[in-house]
This record gives sequence, C-alpha cells and structure tokens, in this order.
Amino acid sequence: MLQNDTRESNLDFQSLKTNGIKVNYLYVCERKLWLFDKGIQMESKSDRVLMGKILQDDAYQHLQKREVLIDNLINIDIVNDEEIREVKYSNRMPSADRIQILYYLYYLKQIGIEKKGIINYPRQRRREEIVLTPEAEQEVIKALIRVKEIISMEKPPPLIKKSYCSKCAYYEFCWG
Repeated sequence: MLQNDTRESNLDFQSLKTNGIKVNYLYVCERKLWLFDKGIQMESKSDRVLMGKILQDDAYQHLQKREVLIDNLINIDIVNDEEIREVKYSNRMPSADRIQILYYLYYLKQIGIEKKGIINYPRQRRREEIVLTPEAEQEVIKALIRVKEIISMEKPPPLIKKSYCSKCAYYEFCWG
C-alpha cells in the first residue's frame, strides 16, 4: 500500500514505474491521463501529434542513439554519453515537458545511470537544460504516486475546462 511519505527509503519504485507520457499527461490533464491509461487513445487522429512526430523524426538527425526504449516503458528521444534529450513541438506545456524528462532522469538514476537532460524546442530554436536535484526527485515521486492514484480510479476525473482543451486530441471525446 502506498503511503504519503515520499522518502526514497520507503518508496517502492517498481510499483510506481510507468510510461513517460503518463507522467506528462498528469501535468496536462488528469482526465486525459486516465483515458489514455484505459486504452482510449485519440492521438493517432491528431494533426498536432502527427506534426510533432514529423518534427521529432527530422530534427537532430546528426545525433546518434535516437529513440531509445528502456524496459519497454520509457522512450527517450535522444541519448548520448552525457545527456538525454526530449524533442518537443512547442513550449506551451513546459511543466509537463519538464516533469517527463525529470522522470526519465529519475528512472535512469534508479538503474544506476546519471545524466543531465535537455528539452529541445526546434521550432522556437530554444533548449532548456534540466537537472535532477533532490527537490526535483521529490516532485517526480509525488507525480508517480498521483499517476498511480488516477489510473486506479474507477471513473475518470471530472471535466475541467482549460484554455487548451480545444487543441487537445481528446476534445471531441470530452466536450463533443
């Protein structure tokens, strides 16, 4: 049983491991997270998701080790000796982007690999360096606990209208 205590010594990381996209969705919309977890995946019909995939495939082709899948669970866009990188289409969800790469850094640390993270926003010609600090680790742990709580819910979280709902792949599902 999960406790609210997030000290690492009491944490069962194995029971909290999840996909990076779920950690990202936690910061975007809890309802989207729940729906995605239940297999209701609308992204394949989204032009924005397709544009992001194309950008990710085209950007940074000169870098080695692209799209590294670890434990059939986390899919890191780019990995090299010093860092991991995530390529994002836009910087409209910076907190979601940040928690996702922090989770990847935390996950890697749990398996004995320490790196720094970089979020690349090629359209904006911008990059953000991310470091896994002790405070960031606590944020990741809290996020993982919350993801587990949400996906364990019997019903989806209630609808909450957000400014970006109309651009979401789930918009018609939730509001149509």
